[in-house]
Amino acid sequence: MNALTAISPLDGRYADKTVALRDIFSEYALIRNRIRIEVLWLEALCACPTIPEAAPLSEEEARILLAIPEQFTTKEAQMVKDIEKVTNHDVKAVEYYLKEKLIGTPLASRAEFIHFACTSEDINNIAHALMLQEGTTVLLGLQENIITRLAAMAREYADLPMLARTHGQTASPTTVGKEMAVFTQRLRTARQRIEQVQITAKLNGAVGHFNAHLAAYPAVDWIALTRDLIETRLGLKQNLFTTQIEPHDGMAELFDALARWNTILIDLNRDFWTYISLGYFGQKTIAGEVGSSTMPHKVNPIDFENSEGNCGLANALFNHLSAKLPISRLQRDLTDSTVLRNMGVAYGYSVIACQATLKGLSKLQLNPDRIAADLDNAWEVLAEPIQTVMRKAGIEKPYEKLKELTRGKQITRENIQAFIQTLDLAEEDRNALLALTPATYTGLAADLASRV
Repeated sequence: MNALTAISPLDGRYADKTVALRDIFSEYALIRNRIRIEVLWLEALCACPTIPEAAPLSEEEARILLAIPEQFTTKEAQMVKDIEKVTNHDVKAVEYYLKEKLIGTPLASRAEFIHFACTSEDINNIAHALMLQEGTTVLLGLQENIITRLAAMAREYADLPMLARTHGQTASPTTVGKEMAVFTQRLRTARQRIEQVQITAKLNGAVGHFNAHLAAYPAVDWIALTRDLIETRLGLKQNLFTTQIEPHDGMAELFDALARWNTILIDLNRDFWTYISLGYFGQKTIAGEVGSSTMPHKVNPIDFENSEGNCGLANALFNHLSAKLPISRLQRDLTDSTVLRNMGVAYGYSVIACQATLKGLSKLQLNPDRIAADLDNAWEVLAEPIQTVMRKAGIEKPYEKLKELTRGKQITRENIQAFIQTLDLAEEDRNALLALTPATYTGLAADLASRV
């Protein structure tokens, strides 16, 4: 298989954009994580003084054991897959592979302590948690790059007035920077939610309460032993209250948080698409690129469109993962197994989306003249401050009077100022309104933009 024969665009058209995820979410990566967990579990058992049969590891034995996951290659992974063809069980294949690796080594006598008292899910749930931990780190880096870029735009354009649009209609002016600040803060908050999710894991046996462990070694503090491996060695959070599987509630929370980020990113992509359509932003051209197969003038906002589409694909998967994974019949069914294999697909589409948005942002060129022209053609937006000052002065029905003057009509500076002159206002208020323009009616927008 190569990029041209791949079924999925993640491994085909977009293979160069998702290559960092291959070492995290691939079948090879899953097997490697299983190997690592089995090895660390054996190491933990050997270090436990109340399990004398396992016996403490010598320095040489520890080196041999820990080298297995460190030196694990795709060739080794194929050996595991070959064993699986016979066992028809992926985790049992890992166990048999490791036992074969110990033959002829000083560790051979400990071979039966590989996968000791474990159910497959003890290994799988930790492997999946480690994959999510690493994959989320990749996404968080891309997200931070987007936030950093938007924050810079917020500060750079904090004072640049821009016509706002609500319901697609002209509305009270804002600044370019303030609108960038809104997305900066929304995405920053969404990213913080992702960071705050704790990935939990279990290592407590067939139905979740250490039955086999206690049967063999009732004097061992199995809760403490497994907590040390899960939390101290692997940086996860132990969940003691499980069935055969870890309930996946933490995973669901993470996927919901990732989907929320993507939803906000869709909103950003659509707004920038619209700003480009309005001419507020142009796009840098790249030599050799073609915008349309028939219209030579076009420079399409394809990066924001690409991001929007990939966010949608990612969220379709994240939403299914979130809704499905916390549900398992009684103590265990297998419906989560095949679903979990698609975590990397959801992450892949999210990575592509973030990269596309970053590319789109890097190509933007502000068009201040177009923004200023739109403001100068929208004097009707001053109806809001005028009627508000009229309320202050106690003038009756200010809203209605401004509605009659402005709604659905072409308003100019001249007729707005002529209207102001007819009002019974304090001189200070009248002069302030006469001095007001759409470009200066931006409230605290610049200040808010600089705060981000």
